[in-house]
Amino acid sequence: MGRIADKFHQLRKDSEKALVVYITAGDPDLLATEEIILSLERAGADIIEVGVPFSDPTADGPIIQAAAQRALRSGTNLRSILAMIKRVRQLSQIPIVLFGYYNPIHSFGQQAFATEAMKAGVDGILVVDLPPEEAQELRTYTDCLGLEFITLVAPTTDDQRVKDITKNAGGFVYYVSITGVTGTSRPSPQSIRKDVERIRRATNLPVVVGFGITDAAQAYDISRLSDGVVIGSALVRTIADCRQRHELAKKAVAYIKGIKKKMSES
Repeated sequence: MGRIADKFHQLRKDSEKALVVYITAGDPDLLATEEIILSLERAGADIIEVGVPFSDPTADGPIIQAAAQRALRSGTNLRSILAMIKRVRQLSQIPIVLFGYYNPIHSFGQQAFATEAMKAGVDGILVVDLPPEEAQELRTYTDCLGLEFITLVAPTTDDQRVKDITKNAGGFVYYVSITGVTGTSRPSPQSIRKDVERIRRATNLPVVVGFGITDAAQAYDISRLSDGVVIGSALVRTIADCRQRHELAKKAVAYIKGIKKKMSES
């Protein structure tokens, strides 16, 4: 098993749910990102999604769009992100998923990307704008190197499409709990319950829920209905609002530690 499967296995054994945490790489710079990742692991994060900044992030709301722009201005790119992950791997074995768009991968070169991502210690990739039908060329290079291809399921995805999407997926299924972009509205627990149940009928992969989860109580409630939750825009906003660079990791830790503590309640 890889690091992602190992993590979910251990969480099930401990009767816990996964706390998946998204951060935008390079916001405010890659050294800060590296420090924050290591701090988030100590705070209780189970999986880190490293957002690759892109100039036209169509699935992201204003908070993550702004973070991507700040990261791009600081000179962050896919190659420097992989170098940063390689440094993290010297100190941590936390599962890491690259989250982003196809354009930077295409520009990098698919085979080169797969090789360098594996060497850096990336565990999975989630390419927002690359549907399964168009992913085979990339997967020719990533699958054989053990990079998990993680897929998205939305509330508007019908049952047959869920089966098609999850048939060859890896790692976990990311259920997008709202229609629209990240960080703009709150998900409905009733809809989440129904959709997680139908996703589970199609796959044995863990199902984590993201988009719109902002506080500990909400994370607790949704984690009862799924295998884990994703915290993204709310943490990115916390980082953006911190005016003192040396306080970034501390602020991130305090926020995530509170959510993990609540999620661990029986």
